[in-house]
Formats: sequence, structure tokens, C-alpha cells
Amino acid sequence: MPERVVTNHDLAALMTTSHDWIVERSGIVERRWADPSVTGSDLAADACRAALADARVEIGEIDCLIHATLSPDHEFPGTGVFTQRKLGLGPIAVFDIRQQCSGFVYGLAMADSFVRSGLYRKILVVGAEVQSRALDLTDRGRNVAVLFGDGAGAAVVGTSDEPGRGILSCHLHADGREAEILWLEKPGFKNPPLISIADLEAGRHFPFMEGRKVFKHAVTRMPEAIREALDANGLTANDLDLVIPHQANLRISEAVAQQLGLPPEKFHNNIQKVGNTTAASIPLCLLDARAAGKLHPGGLVCLAAFGAGLTWGSVLMRW
Repeated sequence: MPERVVTNHDLAALMTTSHDWIVERSGIVERRWADPSVTGSDLAADACRAALADARVEIGEIDCLIHATLSPDHEFPGTGVFTQRKLGLGPIAVFDIRQQCSGFVYGLAMADSFVRSGLYRKILVVGAEVQSRALDLTDRGRNVAVLFGDGAGAAVVGTSDEPGRGILSCHLHADGREAEILWLEKPGFKNPPLISIADLEAGRHFPFMEGRKVFKHAVTRMPEAIREALDANGLTANDLDLVIPHQANLRISEAVAQQLGLPPEKFHNNIQKVGNTTAASIPLCLLDARAAGKLHPGGLVCLAAFGAGLTWGSVLMRW
């Protein structure tokens, strides 16, 4: 996580909002924003190094890198190759995926398939974001700007030495019919120029979200994805030990838990102190849950995400 802490009170000094208003609608108290000299690939490389050390895996054992982000260092090439370079990885396969808040779940599903097929043995999956650079810190953009934070999280994915433990199944979906309810319109290659003065004046280079529609989709799709994972493995919600939901909004997590009939203690949330970190959200929340002592050997854990696109999915694992 970046060192700089940005509180709700800090944002209230920049736009017409308040600490109480932000907490009531999102649950967020503070978030981290990267310094101007820090890039997404910087955060990604740090997260990957931490994951390698935690997994006791040497850098030379990694044969694939999957990099998820919505805030790339450059339009092209993808940020993955810059993370690869900073890590000192050899000429391995590098994938960049743009599934936004569902990016880490999509990345895990790809890694799981690659390992099961035997194509790769040990894969780094990283979600990294520096979203603070693209936020409209005026009243025009306050509904979006108060939600997002910067950060990175990574995992090493490989074969399990213990039968029955690890990733059980992955379930991915997308529906582009309402893609414009959560998007960044410009710059883009659809119509020249990539971005114009008129675009800048209209704020098309800032994220746009129809909050109510996104909320409705999220509280519908995330429970569906969790139930799909449970059904595929002959399990029920009562079998779950912990759910790690994408940290978009604390109210969304609460609504999903209610729909599944699960008590709040079976959902772990850290959005209060990090905000919505998009592709980094689930690994950061998973790490926070482990630090809190909520993950136990053999425990049934479900990761669930929903994001722009619209995309959503789940990963069920035995810890």
C-alpha cells in the first residue's frame, strides 16, 4: 500500500462532502494514494516480491505473470512487461487483463487453468492500481472520487501438495449491454482524436458511474456467482467459512451477506481503511483477513467480484 493516507476530512477540504456522508454511503473512512513518483508497476513489483517471499518461491521458478489493472502505466504496451522488468523475470509469458474490479478473480481463473493443463507450473497473479491520478477532485466528480484508492496485491499460484486444498472451481461472467454505466470514455481509439479539448472540458477523461444501477447489478450478480460456485461443488452457503467480496462499497457487501443468509462475521471487509482498490481489492482483503486470524487450514473460502464491463465471477477454494 502507498504510504500516504487520505481521510474523508481531507476530501471534504477539496469538494462539497463530509466524513459522515461518505461513511454512510460507502463505509469508507480512509484510503491510500500513491505519490506522483510511484507507478502501478512499482506497486505491482513490490506486491509480487512480498508474495514470492511469503510463498518461499524463487523468482526463477515463475514461468508466467498475469497482471490485472484498469490504471495502466501507459496505453500500450501493457503494464505487465514493466512489472516483469522491475522484478528481473526472464522471457516468460506475460498477460495483461482489463477486467477492472473482477481482474484478480479472472486472473486466478486463468492461472488455475494454466496450472491444471500443465502449460505453466508457478504463476504470479497481481492486481495493481494507481487510480488517484484519474479522479475528478471537484464537486462534479465527488460521487466517484471518494470511493477509490491505490494499492497492489499478488499471489503465487501453483500445484498443491495437499489433496483437497487449493482452488476448487472458478466461475466467470460478463455482460456488455450496460457497459457505459461504469466506464472511462476518453482517451480512446473509437473516434479520432484520442482526446480533444472538448473532451477535457466535458470531463470525459474522468471515471463515470451511475451509482444506483451499479449497486443493483452488484447485489444481484455477486450472490449469483457465490451460489454458482457452491452448487458446482455440492455445497451450501452454510458450508462457507469466509467470503472475501470485492471491496466496492461496504453497503454492497452487507446486502450480499443478507441475501445469502450469512452473518456479518463470515464476510471480511477492509474497505474502511483502503477504499475501492479495484483489481487489488480481493488480494488486499484476503491478506487482511489472514492477518486478522480468519483463515484456517481446510476452511472453505469464496472470493467474489463485480466490476465494470459489466463483469463478475467467483473462486471457491479450500484454504
